[in-house]
Parts: sequence; C-alpha cells; structure tokens
Amino acid sequence: MIEKLIIATGNKGKYREFCEIVKDFAHELIFAPEIASMIVEETGKTYQENAMLKAHAWAEKSGLACLADDSGLEVEALDGAPGLYSARIIPGKDADKVAWILEQLQGAANREARFVASLALCVPPEADRSQEFTLITQGYCYGHIADSPRGYNGFGYDPIFIPDGYDKISHRTNAFKKLSTIINK
Repeated sequence: MIEKLIIATGNKGKYREFCEIVKDFAHELIFAPEIASMIVEETGKTYQENAMLKAHAWAEKSGLACLADDSGLEVEALDGAPGLYSARIIPGKDADKVAWILEQLQGAANREARFVASLALCVPPEADRSQEFTLITQGYCYGHIADSPRGYNGFGYDPIFIPDGYDKISHRTNAFKKLSTIINK
C-alpha cells in the first residue's frame, strides 16, 4: 500500500471519483490545488502518453506517488471524436461540449460510444530505489449517447452517456482494476 498518493487533477468531480476508486490503495489521498494550477501540456498522441506526461510532472513537483489519467469520449458516428480532444474540442464549459455532441449527432441513427481512460501511476525514487517507475493501464465503458442531458450527477459528458446493460462501472474504475492487479502481483 502506498503511504501518500496525489491525484493529478484540479477537477473536484474527478478527484471525488478517484477517491472512491482508490480508497483502499493508499493511506492518504491528496488533492493539491497548488499543483493543479500547473499546466502540463497534453502533447501526447495517445491517452497513455498524456497520462504519463501528467503523472511524471506531478510526481516530480510533489515528490509523491502520483496517479494521473487522460480520458475521453469516443463516438462512433463522429469517427471517434471528440476522443483525445474531449476536454478541448470546443472552448467553453462542460455543458457547451455536451451541446456540441448533441448537435453533431442530430438525426444520426448510430449513437454508440465509449469512454476511454488511461491511468498512469508514477512513483518517484526513494532511498531504497534509485529510479522512479511508472505503470500505465487503460479501461473502457461502452454505451450510447442520449438524445438530451439527464440526471444531476457526474461531470463532463456524463449527462448524455448511457452505459450498456449492467455496465455501471466507470472507465476509470476498469483501468484502476487492471493497475491494481499489476501492483498486487
């Protein structure tokens, strides 16, 4: 078990979700708004690369183990868009991005979509270890896009995403289960 784990996000909704997911993984979970203001450019070409960039930067800045993610919504009818650019597909707030998706899908019969999350855990060097290590996993949650926003919980694209069947487990949870399996080997 990790003593202290910093969650690399300035998004309180994402932080709360991670707290629930990793509650038994670390003794102390840390939300660090002073680090959250640090801009880590997402220059990667994949979710994994962006998650790793953030995890390394936050671990270096804090000196603590860091869990970072990069995630996105991939819509089949939009050829996987907004995908890697989900947070910045258009300027504005979450509601603006949701409205953009719904506008793009007007009249579309295929509303299949999936959430994708890549997690990177970066553990900086300690006295007994001379090098940091990073683990990366990816998880998915499949579903479809609703005709209009629903509910009051969630953030980002949650109000329009309906998971398939009984898949109520988030893409971040699925990715973390894989990460936890690797660590516990």
